[in-house]
Amino acid sequence: MLFTNAVFLKFLNVANNKINRILLKLSGEALLGKKPFGVDPDVLIYLADEIKSIVDCGTQTGIVIGGGNIFRGEGLAQSGIDRVTGDQMGMLATIINALALRMP
Repeated sequence: MLFTNAVFLKFLNVANNKINRILLKLSGEALLGKKPFGVDPDVLIYLADEIKSIVDCGTQTGIVIGGGNIFRGEGLAQSGIDRVTGDQMGMLATIINALALRMP
């Protein structure tokens, strides 16, 4: 469940700048919204607004994002794709999500 700006800021207590730096981990699946696959633009805008409200309080924010909404490595061995190739495909999915999060 995603937080509203006020709840998120209170939760982190960044409004008083008591936290100088955070690392936010987002699952790639968080970008799905109600879609079965890919990236929901409304979710991107929402997340960008949430993150901006934290940054605007002066908190340094790092973001780690997954790629599970685009690619899942489970079951690759059965389809003949080796582990290294599967890992590389997952990394590309993560890059796609990072680029999408930069857009709003």
